[in-house]
Formats: sequence, structure tokens, C-alpha cells
Amino acid sequence: MLRLTLQGMRARWVTFTGSFVALALGVGLIAATGLALAATFQAPHRGPERFAAAPVVVRATDTLRVSTPIGERTQRLADPRAVPAEVAAELARLGRTIEDRTFPVSYASVGGEDGEGAAAAGHPWSVAAVTPYRLTDGRAPRTPGEVVVAVATRERDRSGGGVAVGERVRVVTPAGADSRTVVGTVAATDFETAVFFTDAEAAQLSPRIDALVVHADAAAVRKAVRNAVRGTGSGIDVLTGDERRRADPDPDPDSEALVSVNALLGTAAGITCFVSVFVVASTFAFAVAQRRREFGLLRTAGATARQIRRTVFAEAVLVAVPASAAGCLLGAVGAPPLAAWMVDSGVAPPWFAIGDQTWPLHTAFWTGLCVAMAGVLTSSWRAGRIKPTEALREAALDKGTMPPSRWLLGALLLLGGLGLLVWSLATDPGEALKRKTYITRPMLLIVGFALYAPVLVPPLVRLVTWLPARLPGATGLLARENAATGVRRTAAVAAPVLITVALAASLLGTTATINEAKATEAATQTTADYVVAAPGEKGALPAPFVTRARSIPGAAVSASRSTAVTVLEEGVALVRSEARAVDPAALAAVSRLPVASGRVADLDDGGIVVNEEWLTRTVGQRVRVWLGDGREVTLRIVAVLRTGTGGNGVYVTPRNAPGAQVDRVDVAVRDGADATAVDAALREAGAATRTTVLTKDEWLARSHPRSSESTRLGLLLILGIALLYTGIALANTLVMATSDRVGDLAVLRLTGATKPQVLRLVAAEALVVVAVGSLLGAAVAGLNLLGLRGALALLSVRSPLVVPWGGLGAMVAASAVLAVLAAVVPALTALRTRPVEHAGTRE
Repeated sequence: MLRLTLQGMRARWVTFTGSFVALALGVGLIAATGLALAATFQAPHRGPERFAAAPVVVRATDTLRVSTPIGERTQRLADPRAVPAEVAAELARLGRTIEDRTFPVSYASVGGEDGEGAAAAGHPWSVAAVTPYRLTDGRAPRTPGEVVVAVATRERDRSGGGVAVGERVRVVTPAGADSRTVVGTVAATDFETAVFFTDAEAAQLSPRIDALVVHADAAAVRKAVRNAVRGTGSGIDVLTGDERRRADPDPDPDSEALVSVNALLGTAAGITCFVSVFVVASTFAFAVAQRRREFGLLRTAGATARQIRRTVFAEAVLVAVPASAAGCLLGAVGAPPLAAWMVDSGVAPPWFAIGDQTWPLHTAFWTGLCVAMAGVLTSSWRAGRIKPTEALREAALDKGTMPPSRWLLGALLLLGGLGLLVWSLATDPGEALKRKTYITRPMLLIVGFALYAPVLVPPLVRLVTWLPARLPGATGLLARENAATGVRRTAAVAAPVLITVALAASLLGTTATINEAKATEAATQTTADYVVAAPGEKGALPAPFVTRARSIPGAAVSASRSTAVTVLEEGVALVRSEARAVDPAALAAVSRLPVASGRVADLDDGGIVVNEEWLTRTVGQRVRVWLGDGREVTLRIVAVLRTGTGGNGVYVTPRNAPGAQVDRVDVAVRDGADATAVDAALREAGAATRTTVLTKDEWLARSHPRSSESTRLGLLLILGIALLYTGIALANTLVMATSDRVGDLAVLRLTGATKPQVLRLVAAEALVVVAVGSLLGAAVAGLNLLGLRGALALLSVRSPLVVPWGGLGAMVAASAVLAVLAAVVPALTALRTRPVEHAGTRE
């Protein structure tokens, strides 16, 4: 039996080569993405950076800690408190102390273009002694108006804006914009861009003490802190050793960076695994289905059903083992370039690299082997049941393509996909906007449609060939009959096209629609004519700009602050919600919030505005929350906002966000006011304080882009790998299918068809199959996008569906070109041989 198996593989080398290629590439993709994903599980260890030379660092805690029945829960505070003055005074008795202050600044060369300049962090010069900053040129600042800036040592124009000692720069601080002289430079670091002031000026610009460096014994410092804060409820951290890293500007950037990379690669790995399994199983099943007559002849010669099945499984093992091994090798070779591309494109941090983990290779190998076995399982069972008389059949009619098991499994998958869609719309419409939902749901529908392909192919073939079949000549008619009759072949070739169109349309269309919905929602809720926002996540607008904006005649101004509130839900889940601190009267003049119940105008220092995602969301109820600085308060719910696309946050008053600074100003022109005068006054205030003033449309374009660079790169990674594989799989399956029809092509030649006519027929059949796969994929994407549209409607977001016609058209066109080439080239090769030599060749 083994010799018979090897002889059969040698005779059908094209089919087995196609199966080998499909499996090797599939395993290679799984291995490559698995290795990249494994590299995100652990960030490199880093010690303290900014306070590396500080013996002891004292600061207010930046972590909220709440005890629950299942243990302590923690959340980062949005606005940590300052170090109390009494603590600083107590610690000064132990030894020398250095007060550190951190405040947002920006600077640019005097005479340069108007704008915000380079974002940086301001500090007192004395703290530089315990940081990595050392003078590379010039001297320390001695008087107000003098600064030291950080510049790159190799490329001065890269980090420090190209400034040099003696140069005048325009510096924007919380107190306003002034010209200052650069008296020194320090080497730039990768954790912040620093600007140093004299200690006195820094204290004037930012009176609060953010951290305190103490030159004393750590145990004595801890004892003094405990005595100083006893009974005050203030949380103070005493940091030494590696704990000093918690006082860095970004204490854990590596882990935070890996969270997004892990989510992206997890999604890519999931899609890659799904595509690989789908294509490999389809290819192996098609390879077995091509040999129905061969198995019938073996049965006629006396082979038992068990021997047929054993032969099929032996062939699958002989192909799958070396193919899976080759795939693991391809994955190991391809993973480092994938990681390098992610770093170069900014998707991953600069240090990201493939590690020495081997479990992804083991997983990929056994996944490939199991998928190959699963792909031939059903087909081998059917092969063993082939009747000997089937070998005498002359017409290549596909029969028994829909056994009961296929009907049942397809129905379960389609009902599952549609049922999950309906369930999410009925219970939680916002779930449809989450990436894990709009990625996994199409997978169920794709497999369901693929299982029902034998039923759907004949009517779709007749639909797409309705006009070509009626044109003069026999090409259209033959293409229709060949595609409709060879159901298995058509379904196998259409499968890669189905998955290509369905995934691309679903992901591209969903992300574009969600982005459009968010932009539409923001435009609807913002009635201001101008929006001025601070640069960066922790930026602040200069106080003089806010003061001047409020004094403009005819302008309604709302100055707000970014903060956060935390709530303990169900006694165990500590949930943080982004919030804004606003004056409710001013907010009403520049916004139109989607209020579900209550009134935003009732917001006061004892109230809070929440959204429908909160567990406690009844107007009048009181809810216990922790504010941005960690204070625990109980507030009354005065209004509840609709969930929307997820951007409708929480609102409190400025008194409940004491550590937050104004980072956004919305300005509306009052009815009857001179819009030109308001515009001129606002822009004059912006120019005087180096603050960028944007119209509402300009702000929307910046803050809610239709397609951000990170989203584009993420989709390129997720879709690029999968679609490249499906393209190769399409060509591979077509080569297998066309090479198996040399006998049919020879018969056409003997009946009088010329070579160009045969090639046109082969190309026409390939185009018909691509059209069928595209229609099936469009049906999957259509259901997914309609579900998304329904979810947006239930969330009260009126936004149109965005269908990426250009991208889909390009993918379908590329599939068509690839399909034609993959069908015509082997047909052309077969036609070089005299027709009479191939006339007796059967499947």
C-alpha cells in the first residue's frame, strides 16, 4: 500500500505540490506571527532614568488602592497630589533636599513660524544634579529669563529645535509666553524633552512640589514621612532603588507600548491562523475530491474502503510533516523581518525584537499537521464509500457535494454568526464597535458561506454569466456550464477570493465607518465655532490665553480640564472613566450633549454626569467615586448621557478636579455678535501666547481623522499578511485545478477549438470563479456592515456606512489578474503537447 501511495503521489505531483505549498505557507504565517506575539509577553527590565542619581525620592502616590473581597485593586491617578509643605519641612531637617517641579512648556526660536513650538517639560535647574542631564555647552541659568534646553548631541536640530547657546527662544509656560535666552544645553534623553529654569522662577511658575529628593537614610525618611502625614490621609511614597523608576515621566513605557503591540499581533495571529486553517483545509479536501475516479478504479480492482482511507491519510502525512517543518523554518526566517518592519514603521518600540521562544514553532507545526488531517478526514470518508461503478462515469458531474453533516455545520455557523449579531444588538450595541467583535464575527459567516458554496455556486454562476452566455460564440456558454458543473472545483478556487473580499471589506469598511461615526458624533456635540486644545496628553493652555479669551466681547467661552474618576462596581471591579471638569453654564453655550435623562445644567460641586455604561446610572442616585487626585467622595447623578461610540465621558466641576489644568477652550460667537471681531481677538490672543487657534472643522480634522497612521499601519499588518497568503493560495488552487483538466482541454482542441479559444475559455472560467467568490465575500461583508449600521442607530449615532470601494476594487482586480495568470499559464503549457496525447487523460 505504501508503494501504491508513493506511485500515486508521483503521478499527481502537481496536486501534492499545491497542497505542500499551501500548508508550508500557512504554517509559516502562523509561526512568524506567533514568534512576534511571543516577543510581546515580556518587556525588558529598566532601572530608574530621571532620578538615577537620587538616593531617596519622595512624592505623593500616583496609584489608587482599594481593598475588595477578592483582594486589592489599583488604578493610576489622573492628577496626583503635591508633596505637602509640612512634609518637605520635616524632611529638610534630615539632610539636604531638592524640590522638583514639573510643568508643561513649549518653545521655538524667536522669529520662527507661529505655532505651539516643541512640547517639553519644565524643571528647576537644581534637580538636574540627580538626573542624567549634564551641561554640554554654556552654563546654568542664574537669573529669570535664562533657560537651559536639551538638545541631541549628534543632530542638534532633531530634539532641541536646533537651538544654541546665546539664542533667543519664545517659551510658553502656564504663565504665558515670553522670550528667553538659552544660556546652556544638556544632552537630550529619550524619556522627555526638558527645559530648565532657575529654582526661583520654576517655583513661581509651578508652586506645587511634585517630588522631593532627600539626601538622607531611607529608613529615617520613611519614619519622618509617617509622622508628618499621620492623620492627614495623604498618601506619600518613599522611593529607593529600582522603585525610583515610578517617579519617571513615564514609569513603564515598555509595558504600555507592548500592550498595543500585543493586541495588534494577537489580532493578526488570530486572522492569520483562521485564514491558514481555512485555506489548508479547503486545499486538502479539494485535492482528495479531484481523485474520485481514481479511488473508484481502486475499488473496482479490489481495494477496500479501509485501504482507501489509509492511503489518503498516508498521503496527507507524507505531505503534511515536511510541509509543516518547512513552514516552521519559513516562520523562523520571516519573523525577524516582520519585527524590523514594525519597528521601522513605528508600530513597535525601537527595542522590539524576536526572542528565543520555541513554543510558537511547536504550535505552528502541530496546528498544520492537525489541519491537514482534518482537511482530508471528511473527504477520505467519502473516498472510501465511492462505488466501483463510479469509475466508469463519463461526465464529470459533482454529486453528493452537500452531505447532511455539511448542511448541519453550515447552518450552525451561519445561525451562530447571525445570532451573535442579533444578540449584541439587543443587549449591548456598543459591543459591535469593538475590534474583537467585528473581526471574529465575519469568520463564522465566511466558513458558513464556504460550507454552503456547493448550493450557492450554481445560481451565482448563472447570475454572473447571464450576459456572457448570450453573446455570440461559445466561450460564455462553456464557461458557465464548466463552472456550474464542476461545483467542487469552483468552490475550492472561489474560497480564497471569498475570504479576501470578506475580510478586507469587513475590516476596512468597519474601521472607516466607526471613524466616520466618531467624527460625526463630535461634530454634532460641539456647537463651538473654535476649539483650542493643548498639545500632548499632559499639556496645558497658558493662563493668559484663557483670561484673554474670556474677556472677548461677544464670545461664549468654556474652559475645561481633563481628569478622571474611578468607581468600584459590584464591589470588586475598579473602573476608571475619563472625565472633564467644566462649568455647566459655559458648557451649555458651546455643546449639545446626548442627554438620555436628567439635566447637565444641574451639575454642581456635589453632582456628576455619567453615561449609560455606568452600573449606577439613575438620576438622583448617589455614587461613591475617587477623584483624579485620589480623594473619595460621594456625588449625586444629575444627568446620564447616551453611550454613543464610547467617547461620551463623565463631567464634574473644577472643584472636583483640583490638580487638573485647563487644556481645552471652546469658543462660540454669540447671536448678534461681530464674528469677524471675535475671530480677530481670539487669534490675537493665540499669537500673543503662542497658542494655536483652530476652527471647529480644523479641530475635527486633527482630532478625529478619517484614517490615522496607526490605524492604517495596523490594518496593513493585519490584512497584508493574510491577503498575501490568500493570493498565493488562489494561484496555487487554480494551478492544481487547471493542471487536472488537460484531458478536457485536449478534447476541446480535437473538436476544432483553436489554442486562443481554449485559453480564452480558461481565462473566462477563472474570471467567473473570481466573480462568484467576490459576491460571496460581499454578502459576508454586507451582513457585517449592516449589523454595524444597526448598532450605531441603536446608539443614537447618525452616520453613513463607509464602503472602501477603491480598495475592494483593487483587490478584486488583483485577484482576477492573478486568477487568469494562474489558469492560463498551466493551460498554455498543456497545450504545447499534441491534443491526441492528452485526449485520454482523465481527472
